[in-house]
Amino acid sequence: MKVILKTDVKGSGKAGDVIEVSDGYARNFLLKKGLAEAATSGGVNEVNQRKKAEAYHKAENEKALKELSAKLMGTGVTVPIRAGENGRTFGSVTTQHIAAALSELGFEIDKKRITLKEPIKNVGEYEADVRFMEGVVSKIKVNVVAQ
Repeated sequence: MKVILKTDVKGSGKAGDVIEVSDGYARNFLLKKGLAEAATSGGVNEVNQRKKAEAYHKAENEKALKELSAKLMGTGVTVPIRAGENGRTFGSVTTQHIAAALSELGFEIDKKRITLKEPIKNVGEYEADVRFMEGVVSKIKVNVVAQ
Protein backbone atom coordinates (compact mmCIF):
# COMPACT_ATOMS: atom_id res chain seq x y z
CA MET A 1 0.00 0.00 0.00
CA LYS A 2 1.33 3.45 -0.89
CA VAL A 3 1.13 6.16 1.77
CA ILE A 4 2.24 9.77 2.14
CA LEU A 5 4.02 10.41 5.44
CA LYS A 6 2.77 13.41 7.42
CA THR A 7 5.63 13.28 9.93
CA ASP A 8 9.06 11.67 10.11
CA VAL A 9 8.78 7.96 10.91
CA LYS A 10 11.96 6.27 12.07
CA GLY A 11 12.91 3.48 9.71
CA SER A 12 10.33 4.44 7.08
CA GLY A 13 11.01 7.95 5.83
CA LYS A 14 10.65 11.68 6.30
CA ALA A 15 7.56 13.87 6.19
CA GLY A 16 6.27 14.28 2.62
CA ASP A 17 7.78 11.04 1.33
CA VAL A 18 5.61 8.65 -0.68
CA ILE A 19 6.49 5.13 0.44
CA GLU A 20 5.30 1.59 -0.17
CA VAL A 21 4.52 -0.35 3.03
CA SER A 22 2.59 -3.48 3.88
CA ASP A 23 -1.18 -3.14 4.22
CA GLY A 24 -1.19 -4.14 7.89
CA TYR A 25 1.54 -1.66 8.86
CA ALA A 26 -0.26 1.12 7.00
CA ARG A 27 -3.75 0.43 8.40
CA ASN A 28 -2.83 -0.58 11.95
CA PHE A 29 -0.02 1.84 12.68
CA LEU A 30 0.58 4.68 10.22
CA LEU A 31 -3.02 5.60 9.35
CA LYS A 32 -4.39 4.84 12.83
CA LYS A 33 -1.88 7.14 14.58
CA GLY A 34 -2.22 9.85 11.94
CA LEU A 35 1.40 9.55 10.83
CA ALA A 36 0.44 9.05 7.18
CA GLU A 37 -2.42 9.27 4.71
CA ALA A 38 -3.33 7.02 1.83
CA ALA A 39 -1.56 8.04 -1.37
CA THR A 40 -4.07 9.30 -3.90
CA SER A 41 -3.10 10.75 -7.25
CA GLY A 42 -4.03 14.24 -6.03
CA GLY A 43 -2.01 13.83 -2.83
CA VAL A 44 1.04 12.58 -4.72
CA ASN A 45 0.77 15.50 -7.14
CA GLU A 46 0.52 17.94 -4.22
CA VAL A 47 3.65 16.45 -2.62
CA ASN A 48 5.55 16.77 -5.91
CA GLN A 49 4.46 20.42 -6.31
CA ARG A 50 5.51 21.19 -2.72
CA LYS A 51 8.95 19.62 -3.27
CA LYS A 52 9.46 21.65 -6.46
CA ALA A 53 8.47 24.85 -4.64
CA GLU A 54 10.85 24.09 -1.75
CA ALA A 55 13.70 23.41 -4.17
CA TYR A 56 13.00 26.70 -6.00
CA HIS A 57 12.91 28.72 -2.76
CA LYS A 58 16.09 27.06 -1.52
CA ALA A 59 17.86 27.92 -4.79
CA GLU A 60 16.66 31.54 -4.62
CA ASN A 61 17.83 31.83 -0.99
CA GLU A 62 21.22 30.37 -1.89
CA LYS A 63 21.55 32.81 -4.81
CA ALA A 64 20.75 35.77 -2.55
CA LEU A 65 23.27 34.62 0.07
CA LYS A 66 25.98 34.25 -2.59
CA GLU A 67 25.30 37.79 -3.84
CA LEU A 68 25.50 39.16 -0.28
CA SER A 69 28.72 37.21 0.27
CA ALA A 70 30.24 38.70 -2.89
CA LYS A 71 29.32 42.24 -1.75
CA LEU A 72 30.76 41.62 1.70
CA MET A 73 34.01 39.99 0.50
CA GLY A 74 37.01 42.15 1.44
CA THR A 75 34.94 44.74 3.28
CA GLY A 76 36.77 46.43 6.10
CA VAL A 77 35.20 47.54 9.36
CA THR A 78 36.67 49.69 12.09
CA VAL A 79 35.94 48.78 15.69
CA PRO A 80 36.90 51.37 18.33
CA ILE A 81 37.66 49.99 21.79
CA ARG A 82 39.32 51.29 24.93
CA ALA A 83 43.00 50.39 25.01
CA GLY A 84 46.06 51.06 27.14
CA GLU A 85 49.22 52.82 26.04
CA ASN A 86 50.85 49.62 24.79
CA GLY A 87 47.94 48.76 22.46
CA ARG A 88 46.43 46.12 24.73
CA THR A 89 42.64 46.41 24.89
CA PHE A 90 40.49 46.40 28.00
CA GLY A 91 38.48 43.28 27.25
CA SER A 92 38.34 41.79 23.77
CA VAL A 93 36.62 42.55 20.48
CA THR A 94 33.71 40.14 20.10
CA THR A 95 31.61 39.07 17.16
CA GLN A 96 28.87 41.34 18.53
CA HIS A 97 31.15 44.37 18.10
CA ILE A 98 31.91 43.31 14.52
CA ALA A 99 28.21 42.72 13.75
CA ALA A 100 27.40 46.22 15.06
CA ALA A 101 30.13 47.74 12.86
CA LEU A 102 28.79 45.85 9.82
CA SER A 103 25.30 47.08 10.68
CA GLU A 104 26.53 50.67 10.43
CA LEU A 105 27.73 49.87 6.89
CA GLY A 106 24.29 48.52 5.98
CA PHE A 107 24.92 44.77 6.32
CA GLU A 108 22.57 43.08 8.78
CA ILE A 109 24.64 40.05 9.79
CA ASP A 110 23.88 37.86 12.81
CA LYS A 111 26.79 37.68 15.26
CA LYS A 112 26.58 33.87 15.24
CA ARG A 113 27.63 33.83 11.58
CA ILE A 114 30.92 35.63 12.31
CA THR A 115 33.92 33.56 13.36
CA LEU A 116 37.31 34.72 14.58
CA LYS A 117 40.49 32.64 14.40
CA GLU A 118 41.59 33.86 17.83
CA PRO A 119 40.31 36.37 20.37
CA ILE A 120 41.17 39.96 19.48
CA LYS A 121 42.90 41.58 22.45
CA ASN A 122 45.27 44.05 20.78
CA VAL A 123 44.95 47.05 18.52
CA GLY A 124 45.62 46.15 14.90
CA GLU A 125 44.17 44.59 11.77
CA TYR A 126 42.61 41.12 11.80
CA GLU A 127 40.59 38.83 9.53
CA ALA A 128 37.18 37.36 10.32
CA ASP A 129 35.00 34.89 8.44
CA VAL A 130 31.29 35.37 7.82
CA ARG A 131 29.65 31.99 7.17
CA PHE A 132 26.31 32.27 5.39
CA MET A 133 25.86 28.57 4.64
CA GLU A 134 27.89 25.52 3.67
CA GLY A 135 30.44 26.65 1.09
CA VAL A 136 29.46 30.36 1.17
CA VAL A 137 32.04 32.22 3.28
CA SER A 138 33.23 35.83 3.13
CA LYS A 139 36.43 37.16 4.62
CA ILE A 140 36.31 40.64 6.11
CA LYS A 141 39.02 42.84 7.57
CA VAL A 142 38.57 44.06 11.14
CA ASN A 143 40.60 47.14 12.07
CA VAL A 144 40.73 47.60 15.84
CA VAL A 145 41.60 51.14 16.92
CA ALA A 146 42.04 52.68 20.35
CA GLN A 147 39.28 54.99 21.51
